[in-house]
Amino acid sequence: MGARLPEPPTTIPGWSETDLATLAAVFETFVPGSAIRRARLAAAALEEIAAPDDVATLRDAVRRLQNPLANAAQGLGAVRFMDLDQLRRERLLRAAAESRIGARRTFYQALKRLACRLAYADPGSDGQNSYWPRIGYRFPEDDQVAQPLLAPLVVGTGGDVLRLEADVVVVGSGAGGGLVAARLAEAGRSVIVVEAGPWVPEPELPTSELEGYERLFLDRGLTSTSDLGVVMLAGGAVGGGTLVNWATCLEPPGDLRHEWAAQHGLEGFDGSATDADLERLRTELELAPPPDMPPKDRLLLDGAGALGWEAGPTERDATGCGDCGRCTFGCRRGAKRAGTRVHLARAVAAGGRLLAEAAVERVLVEGGRAAGVAGTARLPDGGRRPFVVHAPTVVVAAGALRTPAVLTRSGLRHPAIGEHLRLHPSVGLLARLPGAVEPWRGTTQAARSLHWRAEGFVIEAVPAHPGILALAVPWEGSASFRAVMERVRSMAPLVGIVRDRDAGRVTVTRAGRVRIEYRLSARDAETARRALVAVARLARAGGASEMVALGEPAAWFGREGRPAGVSEEAEWEAYAARLGRFDFSPNRGFLGSAHQMGTARASRDPRAGACDPEGRLRRDTGGAVVAGLYVADASLLPSAPGVNPMLTIMALAERAARAVLADG
Repeated sequence: MGARLPEPPTTIPGWSETDLATLAAVFETFVPGSAIRRARLAAAALEEIAAPDDVATLRDAVRRLQNPLANAAQGLGAVRFMDLDQLRRERLLRAAAESRIGARRTFYQALKRLACRLAYADPGSDGQNSYWPRIGYRFPEDDQVAQPLLAPLVVGTGGDVLRLEADVVVVGSGAGGGLVAARLAEAGRSVIVVEAGPWVPEPELPTSELEGYERLFLDRGLTSTSDLGVVMLAGGAVGGGTLVNWATCLEPPGDLRHEWAAQHGLEGFDGSATDADLERLRTELELAPPPDMPPKDRLLLDGAGALGWEAGPTERDATGCGDCGRCTFGCRRGAKRAGTRVHLARAVAAGGRLLAEAAVERVLVEGGRAAGVAGTARLPDGGRRPFVVHAPTVVVAAGALRTPAVLTRSGLRHPAIGEHLRLHPSVGLLARLPGAVEPWRGTTQAARSLHWRAEGFVIEAVPAHPGILALAVPWEGSASFRAVMERVRSMAPLVGIVRDRDAGRVTVTRAGRVRIEYRLSARDAETARRALVAVARLARAGGASEMVALGEPAAWFGREGRPAGVSEEAEWEAYAARLGRFDFSPNRGFLGSAHQMGTARASRDPRAGACDPEGRLRRDTGGAVVAGLYVADASLLPSAPGVNPMLTIMALAERAARAVLADG
């Protein structure tokens, strides 16, 4: 039995009963069951997280499904969508999925991802999702519960502005923000960490997948590029990405450190100071090899070994565990060395304060220097209260998707703010093995192959619970989709993580929403295709009997019998050739991202970087900085590192912390 979530609202602004009924009919077409509940959950989420114009566009498209003339033009008869039989409904949706018109594919993906994810992630009104027993799934339970090491300030309900004072205010509590807060608090500075997301102590961490995404992730786990071409996961609670990541810890490679020192002016990043920083982090995070090697990771090692490729265990910042597989939704037992157990906890122990559910709207700049931040805090009763933190030093560490928005709303206008967005776009493949894999259980990430890093990608096995699997698994009709999902228990998710050389950007709309614009460039798409072929080769060498490259249309191998007269090797070569031509235009090949970087990057060149090499924010391309204003998160990364970036982010945050102390 899973946790019960609150019932969705019965009325949703902007959505009529007919709109919701049509949306429910679409959801029922994708995955039968509980469609009315899922439609209301989806509409409520969209109204909260999506830009109003995007919601209006989607709603209008849903309404067009009820237009008999529009359906007649597609050869389906002059009837409403709700009056079509299942076969014709599926034809309409598949036509949108494979349309040459990008807007139709975007519309399809919005509906497909919402419908399928909710069908397999929502525990339902009674806490019992009927699909879970069919796939052998049970959300990992954990009776070992740690006691929290910190607590946020309690915001009173007074109607006046809440005013606080500190030496330093840190905006954001992820890998960079938490580290800077610890270093400065332990150096004797009065520090306040302001986090837009909620504080969820260990005993209250989610007990279902859907609750996990809704409470701990940015945009309820539905963050994506504006055209939905890249699906993103980003932390959205106290602890940021450290709370929800898969515990993988890879140091910045030596050639990357040299590149950033030589090409971007990060003096000393390839030297002894960073060596010492990384060694200190190894100790603080208690890095250790995985305690076990789950089937999905064993496949990676076996495949790489058979091919003669480099591969090995992944060091992790989680000790003494490897059984539950719930790292994605926070560690109830406190075994993962998330910021809430390490750097944020150290900051609070040294006198730092934490203000949670407090969204910073702008940095206060007075007389050419930082003077604090202003925003709005959520009250316990759901109301809002404005707040101001007065501080002569401001460190913005809200993440690469939100830091540029804070800076832009503050009137800061360096042209590199929001530019140079890198995503480490990842291609995906599901590989079926003879026995049980249960990709949602055991050590979340235990192995990786860096064999192709110099060619622009690395290969990793990834954990996946049913909702995220359903979001990514190709939908080729309701019955076919159900059949695939009933086999995911024996499927290993593998990804090729691309070191993207070209970039997107983050902007702020007139309505104040963040907009993420990113298209895979031609040369990065070519790397993505090479990565997909390599992942498939590894899966086959490791013993996979069947595999599917994720996309629309999907590319299957081994699902159906081999054509008469065709050898297995010839069939394989044809499949590899198809992957080598895989279409990665928006909403064709599936692309995911768990790493967002570079939107206020550090550089020696004042025209190329919004920040100097130590994280001081520049006011213009002439090189002058805004006194007292720093950036210390993934936004600083000069380029994509090509490996999981947490330790790299922390290494840059160490430099920013030293700059704050040196500047007085």
